[in-house]
Amino acid sequence: MLLIFLAKGIDPWFSLNWWTYSKLKSFTWEYPFWLYALLFIPVIFLIRVLWSLWRRQQLHVAFQKDEIKRSHLAYLRFIPILFLACTLIFLCIALARPQRTSEQVERWSEGIDIMLVMDISESMKIEDFIPNRLEAAKKVATNFINGRFQDRIGIVIFAGEAYSLSPLTTDYDLLKTYLGDIDFKQIEKPGTAIGSALGIAINRMRESKATSKVLILLSDGDNTAGNLDPLAAADLAHAYGIKLYTVLIGKEGRVPFGKDFFGNPQHVDNSIDETTLKKIASIGEGEFFRASTNTMLKDVFAKIDRYERSEIKETRYKNTNDFYTMYLKWAVVFFLAWLLTKITFVANFLED
Repeated sequence: MLLIFLAKGIDPWFSLNWWTYSKLKSFTWEYPFWLYALLFIPVIFLIRVLWSLWRRQQLHVAFQKDEIKRSHLAYLRFIPILFLACTLIFLCIALARPQRTSEQVERWSEGIDIMLVMDISESMKIEDFIPNRLEAAKKVATNFINGRFQDRIGIVIFAGEAYSLSPLTTDYDLLKTYLGDIDFKQIEKPGTAIGSALGIAINRMRESKATSKVLILLSDGDNTAGNLDPLAAADLAHAYGIKLYTVLIGKEGRVPFGKDFFGNPQHVDNSIDETTLKKIASIGEGEFFRASTNTMLKDVFAKIDRYERSEIKETRYKNTNDFYTMYLKWAVVFFLAWLLTKITFVANFLED
């Protein structure tokens, strides 16, 4: 029996660990109101002791005080009371039914395939966002990934040419590592190849069996490079059932861009043409967004996150173990010990 308890990682019933506060605190209680009954046990025994003292005062003893010798053995008469108190304590704990419940949750969803297509051209260094457009985009994209569950996500980056940074995957830690490492030096060719970036992203998604396929394009400029027209790429995405969201990032007018020789902020004139990105979103049956601040960009991704949500289903398994038998056995032990003290010769020994 002891080996069975040890194999299950449970203390045997006769272990003193069942008496410890840490052990009792680790339980949940099916009938916790029985624990309040513990408060009445010392009150009952206090009344009994006071009653015994009062009765003794009513007795007339023919001994003088100096003739009475005190002995520590006199305290043995409290042993039966102690055994009975322990019996009631463990009985109350057993009736409260201590338990431990372990819960296993299985979550699943049909999942969505999402491609993040991010502009890393030279203009993304402009500091109308804090600290700049690219870093702001990387931050909101990371937060977006954190909020997804079982969705496959891929990343394409582009400047004068496009590059597939990550295929569709559910390894979110890897995706966030890739995002954190994105740098302007990864693509040295100048320009903004929106069409080529869309083409690579579509190629990654064309064989997807997901019920929903989404492409999020984030850029701050017009298509100035590449060999694929953005609108033709949008038509291709639509043919493969890919929904297109486009996000135009940046302010119009004079914007801060780097520092001069003396460390003072420099400004450049920035113009924005929404036409191409609006048409791409329209063809892809998605939506066009304009973000000119960090907060607006965060809100845009939060809105897309709400739009593209698959139903998450849960199955919960509960395993409950009862431990009342441990305390019931202790109660029986102390009850038998109390009965033993009621045997005549034992009772006489304790009281004499």
